[in-house]
Amino acid sequence: MDSILFYALWILFLILVSGIRVIKEYERAVIFFLGKQTAIRGPGLIFLVPVFEKMVKVSFRTITMGIPSQKIITKDNVSIDIAAVAYYHIVDPRKAVIAIEDVFSAVNQISQTTVRNVVGQFMLDQLLSQTADINEQIKNVIDGHTEPWGVQVTAVEIKDIILPDNMQRAMAKEAEAERERRAKIVAAQGEFQAAEKLGQAADLIAAHPVALQLRTLQTMSEIATEKNSTIIFPAQFMTTVKEALETIRGDSKKS
Repeated sequence: MDSILFYALWILFLILVSGIRVIKEYERAVIFFLGKQTAIRGPGLIFLVPVFEKMVKVSFRTITMGIPSQKIITKDNVSIDIAAVAYYHIVDPRKAVIAIEDVFSAVNQISQTTVRNVVGQFMLDQLLSQTADINEQIKNVIDGHTEPWGVQVTAVEIKDIILPDNMQRAMAKEAEAERERRAKIVAAQGEFQAAEKLGQAADLIAAHPVALQLRTLQTMSEIATEKNSTIIFPAQFMTTVKEALETIRGDSKKS
């Protein structure tokens, strides 16, 4: 009789121990009592009534989900391959378990569909220049679909856009033509400014003829630095030097 009681107590102890569970800090346990959801427990040490209670663990950590590359036709009929990544986490474990069978697969599928639908509303130029706005719009649409499932989407980022080869060549030609246009405009602006300054210099020299000769002397000085053995003096320079000497002599006689 004592042995039977001992075995009964031992079996009861094993049954009670089997109901002990440890829930991590980032997890929650959705408890079902005879099939009915009754509570959410954790984190820490919890106890399940053997046989009568079952639990489903749900993680609160942010999940990084890659959205596979897929072919999409933009609004201006350009076929592109686009891949993205989404970040989401569960905020309501009860909904994530009861409202949908496989929340992770559901978020993945709705994300792929949303990326295709949203990107298809934009032209290629808008897709390349307004990526941040498009990412935000995709996130809002996905978040609207997943809210009844207890899931919050925190961010969606387009990470890769693959263009057809012919489109890449066309864009490269367009970029090259744009760079040439800017270079020509800059060169023309430089010529205009140089001509404007030369005109001002000509007006100044016309008012002061000796300035031209000073400029000539400066030019000859620069030539001399090149170790040239021959220096040619313009006839106009010699005439001006003669006039300058006569002016100096006349001033000396007057004094």
